Amino acid sequence: MATNFRKKEALDFHSDAPAGKISVTPTKPLSTQHDLALAYSPGVAEPCLEIANYKDDVYKYTAKGNLVGVISNGTAVLGLGDIGPEASKPVMEGKGVLFKKFAGIDVFDIEIDEKDPNKFIEIVKALEPTFGGVNLEDIKAPESFKIERVLRDEMNIPVMHDDQHGTAIISSAALLNALEIANKKIDEIKVVVNGAGAAAMACTDLYVMLGVKVQNIIMLDSKGCIRKDRENLPEDKARFATELDLHTLDEAMEGADVFLGLSKGDVVSPELLLKMASDPIVFALANPDPEIAYGLAMSTRDDIIMATGRSDHPNQVNNVLGFPYIFRGALDVRATTINEEMKMAAVNALAQLAKEPVPDLVIKAYGGRPIKFGKNYLIPKPLDPRLITTISPAVAKAAMDSNVTRIDILDWEAYKTELQERIGIDQRIMSRLISRARKDPKKVVFAEAENEKILKAAQMCVDERIANPILLGDKVRIQQLIEEYELELGNCTIIDPREHRERAEEYAQLLFEKRQRKGMTLYQAKQLIYDHNYFGSMMLDQDQADCLISGLSNDYPKTISPALQIIGREEGVERVAGMYIMITSKGAFFFSDTTVNLNPTADELVDIIGLSTRVVKYFDYEPKVAVLSYSNFGSAKGQVPIKTAETVRKAKAKWPDLIIDGDIQANVALNKEIVEENYPFSSLCGTPANTLIFPDLASGNIAYKLLMELGGAEAIGPILMGMKKSVHVLQVGSTVREIFNMVAIAVVDAQTADSREQL
Repeated sequence: MATNFRKKEALDFHSDAPAGKISVTPTKPLSTQHDLALAYSPGVAEPCLEIANYKDDVYKYTAKGNLVGVISNGTAVLGLGDIGPEASKPVMEGKGVLFKKFAGIDVFDIEIDEKDPNKFIEIVKALEPTFGGVNLEDIKAPESFKIERVLRDEMNIPVMHDDQHGTAIISSAALLNALEIANKKIDEIKVVVNGAGAAAMACTDLYVMLGVKVQNIIMLDSKGCIRKDRENLPEDKARFATELDLHTLDEAMEGADVFLGLSKGDVVSPELLLKMASDPIVFALANPDPEIAYGLAMSTRDDIIMATGRSDHPNQVNNVLGFPYIFRGALDVRATTINEEMKMAAVNALAQLAKEPVPDLVIKAYGGRPIKFGKNYLIPKPLDPRLITTISPAVAKAAMDSNVTRIDILDWEAYKTELQERIGIDQRIMSRLISRARKDPKKVVFAEAENEKILKAAQMCVDERIANPILLGDKVRIQQLIEEYELELGNCTIIDPREHRERAEEYAQLLFEKRQRKGMTLYQAKQLIYDHNYFGSMMLDQDQADCLISGLSNDYPKTISPALQIIGREEGVERVAGMYIMITSKGAFFFSDTTVNLNPTADELVDIIGLSTRVVKYFDYEPKVAVLSYSNFGSAKGQVPIKTAETVRKAKAKWPDLIIDGDIQANVALNKEIVEENYPFSSLCGTPANTLIFPDLASGNIAYKLLMELGGAEAIGPILMGMKKSVHVLQVGSTVREIFNMVAIAVVDAQTADSREQL
């Protein structure tokens, strides 16, 4: 991976206190003597005795099931060579960081001062009780082949030498997709492999498993082509020795379809590249300098399909695409090994994911330009959050199918949700909504379709099959944006109100009839109807669409006002309100009202509570309501404590079974210990609040925005509650993902519009 940094910057990064990159963080409370007694002596004796009676209980009572040993002797570190175990430790710590970040796996890095492969094997074997899996790292060939082979055979936990198999898995996925683009058959291609180390051998083995014929492979080492007539040929190289009359890279490249480089920089000249077959596939994976510079290769041939190991070029073959997710899947079924079936499952999952639409957050992370399957996008990007929910389940299923597991996964959707939670993505709410939206897609009017974010979100809706977009706006401009961003929205309806004069006249008359006794003239109605929010709202009112999404470029009041005038509130609702769902490290919390009502009265807050609790129940949570104040049960005086206390009295009278209390401060409402110790009489005692009702718009709006910016929470919303039809207003500056989430909410809202579940 290429990047720019100064030597001092790198050294300071590692030496700043605390030194290194990893630490041990307790997962249980240790604040009291009782806690310490449970954690160590005498409490620790109980799980010890359980494990002594049944060894597999080690997975139940310890961290073994989520713990990988990253183990090295430092004999082949990065591009640095044999620098010793101590010097390899920063790399092993770094590998641990990647395991944690991308798959939620904990790591102990172990650097062993031993080069004898037999002794190294014995040391690692003895560590099996500690780990759920072992990642071998930076061990030189050919010793690494024996070490991995013996450990895989003799240990009953997953073992993988990532330097070999990681590169093999990632490049194999790239190869499959490159061949598809080049329209070549894998059993017919000629492959040149420059380099005969651990990674090259593993790559070539996997290519053969995919269908490449051994007789079509030419492998080279520092002595040239590996030929069958070479004397004292090691066993690992003999497998790929050729009988062809080829001796040099120059000769081998003639007519080659694929070049795989795992050697050193700048060994391939433009002249050699020109000798290759049409649509050549070049994987120049030497780091930091590829076997041929990317720019030079691309300028030499315009039909080349190329990958490197660098992040500053397309198609980076980066092992982080594989090892975290492969181990994650293996650990989660307690696999006894990582076999060929599991590796192949990872290959196919990676290759398929590259063909799926790329999330906006990935596009944004990589510069904002469209990313689409093709020559410049053969494999997913390392920051794609879908990797864990794509590769890990595939690996786990392959392990189950090949009978190398101790436990099985039965609910795959629940497993994917668990995977997201492991890396800090709690999408249980949105996952359920998207699944339900997909069952009955609705017609959604996008009132601001001249915005590229809206169009990208519409594309996601089409790809995920949750909605049928209606794009409202300047038709020419919309089509230009669709073409510019390479979107596939050709089947979507585009409506330019200026081109639908008759419909606009009809809508204007209807608007006038609705508002003529509210001070609106027919002339004003004819002027207003060309406003997209008025036009879109009228489409809903006339049942020509099911949902309206707007607000990305307008103030909230300007967006909601037309909908209120034309569509109105649902029957029995006195006022609408806005809610945000805040996804935090401690779970999901529902904030109301954050967008609509400036300073509601106690009676109006009761209405907001009614709307809010209905939504919370809809999302399969039991509402536990705190009406917030700067006071705790009358501890301070003022209008807010009086109003919130009155609100709670009226809400309890209206809904006797509702868990609700106030006036109460936010920290108290969320802290079980504080409530139990100081306010045992509270309805929230023993059950912290998950639904927070703010006394006014200012406090609610400020709270959710602070939590987003300072607390790292994800905000889902705003959800507009109480409308007769599905109208939802975006916040200015919403991301494509946030817009998509809002559409999913709007679609499900429309699905339940005639039921008591309506949002």
